[in-house]
Amino acid sequence: MQFTAAVLRGPDTPFTIEDVTLDAEPGPGEVLVRIAGGGLCRTDLAVRRSGGRSPLPAVLGHEGSGVVERTGTGTDLAAGDHVVLSFDSCGSCPHCRDAAPAYCESFAALNLFGGRESAPRLTDTVGTALAPRWFGQSSFAAYALVEARNAVRVDRSLPLELLGPLGCGFLTGAGAVLHTFAAGPGDSLVVLGAGAVGLAAVMAAGAAGVTTVAVDRHPQRLALAERFGALPLPADADAADGGGLSERIRRLTDGGARYALDTTASPALINDTLRALRPTGTLGLVARLHTPLALEPGTLDRGRSLRHICEGDAVPALLIPRLLRLWQAGRFPFDQLIRTYPLADINRAERDCDEGRVVKPVLIPAAPRG
Repeated sequence: MQFTAAVLRGPDTPFTIEDVTLDAEPGPGEVLVRIAGGGLCRTDLAVRRSGGRSPLPAVLGHEGSGVVERTGTGTDLAAGDHVVLSFDSCGSCPHCRDAAPAYCESFAALNLFGGRESAPRLTDTVGTALAPRWFGQSSFAAYALVEARNAVRVDRSLPLELLGPLGCGFLTGAGAVLHTFAAGPGDSLVVLGAGAVGLAAVMAAGAAGVTTVAVDRHPQRLALAERFGALPLPADADAADGGGLSERIRRLTDGGARYALDTTASPALINDTLRALRPTGTLGLVARLHTPLALEPGTLDRGRSLRHICEGDAVPALLIPRLLRLWQAGRFPFDQLIRTYPLADINRAERDCDEGRVVKPVLIPAAPRG
């Protein structure tokens, strides 16, 4: 079948809107999904900096949502089901069997560096093969052929085109709070960076009754965090009485935060925040570090710990429905972070994201021809 997709051809090129061909039907355990919307995530854009590890040219996109059109054998999904797509995992390694699919032994291969060996390749109009499924999806397109394992059925009454970011960005921030930390009333949390992941963490913390401090250098992002219940704290300004970031966090969290979540990959902010944790406090890292993280003396004293968190430590089929129930109750208003764009405007959406004009762009493919 032929349809429209956004193709990234090289590390220094914009996306191009092209006709692509998928010469395959759903196999065992697979479903063909007509994409209703797809979130644009920083991970998609990081392919340009991957040094060739993520193969190009490719159709990216890993926060898709849509309608099942056809199914292979061995799946409980059916044509007409509405689904949110998340990351791929093998389902059989020890981590998958232990309900930790984000730590699947094949995670990098399946999601970042080539996909399943059996995955059908898309081709362009001159027959050039595009890279295999990105994150098991390649959802910057009108259609995606995916493993049913990473498709989560949702209620048909929900605004399907807005739900894709629940499969990665919002899942990551909310999962860190609700699953990794299991934070609740009486706990305190510092969120470093009020982007899509950070604001999802802020909203989840509000739903869980957690006292939250949001740290960012952009006033408009801090205003959003405050709207969702966080105490705003500028990252680049000292308090009037001369207190540094660590001291200001301790004041706002009654002597020290129990948890912190970093989305910035800033070693300076990470060290400052570690010092602001209470004894036995934990800081989770979700952003990839691009420079060495040199820990300063005393930052891990008194039982403090530092750990990486992938995909919110979530089982998508469990957490996505939980987040939707919170949204329906008015306690996780993720839709307020979203601005929609036609898929053809993907480069404008990327610029708006880079320049801080939008938190979470969602790309809407044109209706399929015929």
